[in-house]
Amino acid sequence: MIATISGKLTHKSPEFLIVDVNGIGYRVIAPLTTYYKLPDTNNSVFLYTYTHVREDALILFGFLTYEEKELFKKLISVSQIGPKLAVNILSGITARELKEAITRSDIVRLTSIPGVGRKTAERIVLELKDKIDFIVEDTQPSAVNRQLSVRRDPLFEDAVSALVNLGYKKGMAEDAVKQVRGREGEKADIEGLIKKSLKVLSKS
Repeated sequence: MIATISGKLTHKSPEFLIVDVNGIGYRVIAPLTTYYKLPDTNNSVFLYTYTHVREDALILFGFLTYEEKELFKKLISVSQIGPKLAVNILSGITARELKEAITRSDIVRLTSIPGVGRKTAERIVLELKDKIDFIVEDTQPSAVNRQLSVRRDPLFEDAVSALVNLGYKKGMAEDAVKQVRGREGEKADIEGLIKKSLKVLSKS
């Protein structure tokens, strides 16, 4: 199972991406929310991926954030929602807005997404409302999280130290920073890492 992919973006279109990894081109389908934030072609890219296996094909779906990947996995767990519709849903709404709409049972907002009718929106709310708040905590750690649990880097340590100085317990601070690094990968800077970790801590 391919969990992440890192390489050179050699093709970029709303239909699919091609990421070159050591001379092998991987075809990846991504929602528009990821597509719009991608670098230009011939630049490096890192994506969290979900491998969908069918009898006649193996399809990679890619996401810039770990949160978006986990939302995709939650969506395809809903009855009658397949990978294609899940990508369409994530193309029509941000991860934060989707979580808010599900939490508030906002059927009107969900049905405004192309391809989502009322019955589908109701199923999404019914099956995911009690799961969506724990989308980070109840999932497997990303490759970045697993790496950080073994190898601490200066950015990680500085962010944890800042949170401890603000009065948070070290264990809580480390967990928050790991979650943010899992979503942001190597793109995070110290200021953004601290701010986003504070948001995670405020919800705990």
